[in-house]
Amino acid sequence: MSIARPAPILTITLNPAVDVSSETETVRPVRKVRTSNVRYDPGGGGINVARVITALGGKAEAYFLAGGETGSLLTRLLQAEGIANHLVPIEGQTRISFMVHERSTGLEYRFVPEGPPVQSRELEPCLDVVASHKGQYVVASGSLPTDAPPDIYARMAKLVSARGAKFVLDSSGTGLDTALKQSRLFLVKPSRGELEQFVGRKLDDAGVGQAASDIVASGAAEIVAITMGVDGALLASAQGVLRVPAIHVRVRSALGAGDSFLGAMVWALSEGRTPEEAFRLGVAAGAAAVMKPGFELCRREEVLALNEAALQTGGEIPAR
Repeated sequence: MSIARPAPILTITLNPAVDVSSETETVRPVRKVRTSNVRYDPGGGGINVARVITALGGKAEAYFLAGGETGSLLTRLLQAEGIANHLVPIEGQTRISFMVHERSTGLEYRFVPEGPPVQSRELEPCLDVVASHKGQYVVASGSLPTDAPPDIYARMAKLVSARGAKFVLDSSGTGLDTALKQSRLFLVKPSRGELEQFVGRKLDDAGVGQAASDIVASGAAEIVAITMGVDGALLASAQGVLRVPAIHVRVRSALGAGDSFLGAMVWALSEGRTPEEAFRLGVAAGAAAVMKPGFELCRREEVLALNEAALQTGGEIPAR
């Protein structure tokens, strides 16, 4: 008798990108800037989350909107990494984001187009798949495309909840705001800046904990995980607030840290770990990602090693 395998974690990316990274000695205006070590990666929040889950040994399926020649390139890049994927065609060309690392200063210059406009009819297949997918976790991550209805993530959350599954959101602006006000999320992962944008004011450390707790108390989300860069991360749930410091590593690039955090956390939750255990693994994954150049994401062995080291040293900050 065969044992049915659990369905993969579904990730949704409405505004993906082909991420191009390179480096040069000095960035200058007007003159040609010759670059080297060019790298092409499949990008966009949900796609990166799927890549991290797969790298950690989990099963993920990346579902994304894409169009044109760059959309085809994005699919080929995903296939080259062995990521299960499904392209939903749109009329516009998938965007290309470009990053240049300046060797003389260590600075990164990022150029991120807003992406093609997307019509409501082009989003319908995404609503269909989240409603019918058999997996227990659906992760929507990334910015909303131009012209997309602001309630699209809220609608997805309701469809996922209706079939007894768990909806995870990592977004910003109107997409995040509408989802928190119109639906109930299992997990939401804003950065500190995105949380401040949501509440409409700057927050000190105590304010971050209170704002996250307020979201939980309102019923908008069961778990709130806040990434705060060098200040670590904070977890809020019905069990209270937990804050842990950042893991100190040699930082090569900040790109992909948030996606690595979320991918590791969702993977750990799907493996049956507690929210606190999954949260700590997410912190380790974020640290592993910043050790990599450009758009390269975290690696399993480094995530597990950093997590184990952090557990050995304690690393917990009492919530104030």
